[in-house]
Amino acid sequence: MTILLVAIISVISILAFNNPRLFARMQFNPYRVIHYREFHRFLTHGLIHADWMHLVINMMVLFFFGTAVESYFHQLAEAGMIRWPEIHYLILFVGSMAVATITTLKKYRNEPGYNSVGASGAVSAFIFTSIFFDPWQTLLLYFIPIPGIIFGIAYLIYSHIMSRRASDHINHDAHFLGAVTGFIYPAIIAPSLIGYFFQQLLHP
Repeated sequence: MTILLVAIISVISILAFNNPRLFARMQFNPYRVIHYREFHRFLTHGLIHADWMHLVINMMVLFFFGTAVESYFHQLAEAGMIRWPEIHYLILFVGSMAVATITTLKKYRNEPGYNSVGASGAVSAFIFTSIFFDPWQTLLLYFIPIPGIIFGIAYLIYSHIMSRRASDHINHDAHFLGAVTGFIYPAIIAPSLIGYFFQQLLHP
């Protein structure tokens, strides 16, 4: 599933690089969502990227963490805790992409010139779902190894601070909401996992 998603997003992003009209129709523009009811933008913005670097980084992270989340969901299915792991995987991907736009929608609903693109909301969700299942896994922050749970806390704090500054043309609100969505989704589909998380957290 992850490889298929990476392939689809990569192809559509590359097509949009060379087709400004397609790019404009797919990007998240809160003004057009509110005033023209172009609700498809809640999802299509995650299928295109600003440039090659944006695409490559997101797809690399999606591949590694998406694969991990696939494995976790299949383990839950084998344990009888959920059914249809692939459906849950897609719900997490699509749902986090849409939820990630909520703050952006409120902030920029009356600004026709504001646009946002990229799968970062969904990618953040997969990172945090992975942290939920394995909070002490080692992640790299600027090539420095750091426990997943510490990385997660730092990521949320940084995203919150930077979203208030809004000075670097990065949609930190999407990162924050996507991350929160990814973290709580396992507990929603299988509430008993809340105890599992704390057990993992207290026993590194």
